[in-house]
Amino acid sequence: MIFPQPLKPGDKVAILSPASYIDPARVAGAATVLHQWGFTPVIYPHCNGRCGTYSGSIEERRDDLLHALSDPGIRAILCSRGGYGTVHLLPWLDSELLRRDPKWIIGFSDISALHAAMVSAGVASLHSSMTKLLAERGGDDPCSRMLLDVLQGRLPCHEVPPHPLNRCGEATAMIVGGNLAVLSGLVSTPFDILRPGLILFIEDISEEVYRVERMLYTLRLNGTLARLSGLIVGRFTNYHNPDRNGDSMEQMIARMTAPYGYPVAMGFPIGHIDDNRPVIEGAQATLTVTPASSTLQFHHKALD
Repeated sequence: MIFPQPLKPGDKVAILSPASYIDPARVAGAATVLHQWGFTPVIYPHCNGRCGTYSGSIEERRDDLLHALSDPGIRAILCSRGGYGTVHLLPWLDSELLRRDPKWIIGFSDISALHAAMVSAGVASLHSSMTKLLAERGGDDPCSRMLLDVLQGRLPCHEVPPHPLNRCGEATAMIVGGNLAVLSGLVSTPFDILRPGLILFIEDISEEVYRVERMLYTLRLNGTLARLSGLIVGRFTNYHNPDRNGDSMEQMIARMTAPYGYPVAMGFPIGHIDDNRPVIEGAQATLTVTPASSTLQFHHKALD
């Protein structure tokens, strides 16, 4: 797995919109923070555009992304927001392009499709908050500072309080994941990263309990869920809790994973929340779940 090089003062960071349209004020606010951090923000031509619910046509969004990936002066790509539409761009993302000049791709939610493309190509990627956090909470917000740390080459370690439905244990493996609906839509494609042996992290928004259960049944039936090394359950927001069958999201996931022995960390601060901790997709990581806390530690390379 290739790690993009740490950013240096003056490095250019592209801001573009691979999916839905964005409030230009958020782009401007994020650009201000990048400048305060010592980087040079580059707002791409269709970043603030609008074409229906998208920021631009497929071709316009594709051209912005391919230019940023190919420009040696761009050292990181900050996606403005998610929404829907990133999947349109996957046919143009071949492994040679992504590996030729690796650079951090930053985002979450629908941007999970880009992370899947990067990890499939063997390049680490950064599941993290986007322009909204930077514009509204500034560069000194704890999650903003964690994002900056990763961009500058420092690896995070996340420690969070225990959850009553956690399963204790420890696992070291490659970590991948993101928005479960997006990743489920890529099963059996060249960008399918839901495979046995990994630490998987999942989050979602506006997906009811039964819909998430249906996605997890796909992973149970194809053998992936049984053979994970660990599971991190991020935040599932904007759904009926409990559902009509009386299950919370966490209760359903605990039931779905009950037959297996790997560690499970529930309620992790990842997802559509202000405290959205950055996760380095494709990195080696150690998940430790104890009665006192859950800890996620990242490593530059596999441990012996």
